[in-house]
Amino acid sequence: QVQLAESGGGVVQAGGSSRLSCAASGRTSSNWRMAWFRQAPGKEREFVATIYWSSGPTYYADSVKGRFTMSRDNAKNTVYLQMNSLKPEDTAVYYCAACSYCPGYTTPGQYKYWGQGTQVTVSS
Repeated sequence: QVQLAESGGGVVQAGGSSRLSCAASGRTSSNWRMAWFRQAPGKEREFVATIYWSSGPTYYADSVKGRFTMSRDNAKNTVYLQMNSLKPEDTAVYYCAACSYCPGYTTPGQYKYWGQGTQVTVSS
């Protein structure tokens, strides 16, 4: 079993920054993929960013590219999402997710493990 626990978030003014953390525990592996998704009220859960535990590139949704940065700290079993230049449309519950094999990494259904989510509200 794998447990994911997000932290961070809260209320931020437009143009501001915030950092989310996701601590993983349990049986993960270096070839697992970690990702961030978000879900706004009345909308479907959407892909934000993804990275492998071990190495390789990071992929971002077009809507956050250039503003958000996903990173990892293998020693702490933690991934982060640094969010800059936040906009009101970034308001959502942000979820951390993990999968051992997910070729369709932008699809929520590919991920087996999920955190409880953390609210990010961007005020205008």
